[in-house]
Amino acid sequence: MEQEVATQVIGLGGSTDFSIIQLFLRADFVVKSVIIILIAASVYSWALIFEKYRLFKRIEKSTSSFEDKFWKSRSAESFYNSFTNKEKDPLASVFQSAMNELIKTKSKSSSVQTNRVSRVLEISADNEIKSIEKDFIFLATVGSTAPFIGLFGTVWGIMNSFQSIAISRNTSLAIVAPGIAEALFATALGLLAAVPAVIAYNKFNSDSRKYSGRIENFSKRFISII
Repeated sequence: MEQEVATQVIGLGGSTDFSIIQLFLRADFVVKSVIIILIAASVYSWALIFEKYRLFKRIEKSTSSFEDKFWKSRSAESFYNSFTNKEKDPLASVFQSAMNELIKTKSKSSSVQTNRVSRVLEISADNEIKSIEKDFIFLATVGSTAPFIGLFGTVWGIMNSFQSIAISRNTSLAIVAPGIAEALFATALGLLAAVPAVIAYNKFNSDSRKYSGRIENFSKRFISII
């Protein structure tokens, strides 16, 4: 009788199947919710990782091509007149914004023109970096919170296992092991979601800082030649 009570509490039905699907199906509503949240966060994190990887790979190539063509051109204005930013390169967009302002302020004094172009360069560069860093906060959030969400699911599952022990008055490992396995599965998913997110965030944040420095260097050199 006590064995039947324990089985009903844990919801195992005597099953010893520890596959991932069965661990999920046997879990209660709270643990299932935790598992779903962590899987969704992990899937979206990997989608962002692949997207940002492709982005940095693309702009590295397009920016190198743009800089090579720019410094080989006869003048900034002649290059601007013949330039088409088909690849939507961030540095090229910064250059186009600066040239638009430079052309509009031709009638102004040299100091006024330089100040206005410098301001446009700063604003345009900031907007481009913000666009590159879009969704970085999600990776940082997943990396910092996923282990704790998984831990919550684990604590909740272990509490249920101990309640089943109290109800059934049976301390057999066969009774509580499946429930504990379900609980620990939540922690494993939390780490599985957090570790790649943290690594990707640090890598992309470093790449973003390097690219920001690249734009800053170009802006200083551009100001010096106008």
